[in-house]
Amino acid sequence: MRKMALVIAVLALAGCGEGKEASTQKTPSSAVSVQASVPAPAAGPQWDLEVRGETTQAVSDLSGWLIEHSFVSNVVRENGKDRILLGPFGSKAEAEARQADLNAALTKAKKMNIESLIIERPAAQ
Repeated sequence: MRKMALVIAVLALAGCGEGKEASTQKTPSSAVSVQASVPAPAAGPQWDLEVRGETTQAVSDLSGWLIEHSFVSNVVRENGKDRILLGPFGSKAEAEARQADLNAALTKAKKMNIESLIIERPAAQ
């Protein structure tokens, strides 16, 4: 069932941009206003939410569950270990809010063997 949901999600996302080529052309003045409204990247620290199982669990199973429940995650390999991260978030308050959402979804799904930790990502130089 999980594979079927993942296949459906991939197919739905693959068709999202079809037929928009002609309708998304912008005039130069509107392109300038869009670029002006994009905020500059934050110079301060960023925060991530690390999700891991207390028991050994396949990374694909956990990341698949997160995708099914609308949590976009990144799998990062550090020191030979895979880590599942949500984020980055601009402030610790944003990370805490997302952690509360995740904990509520985990409780609702009766998944008691998964924990989440807020970690600080060093500022890019």
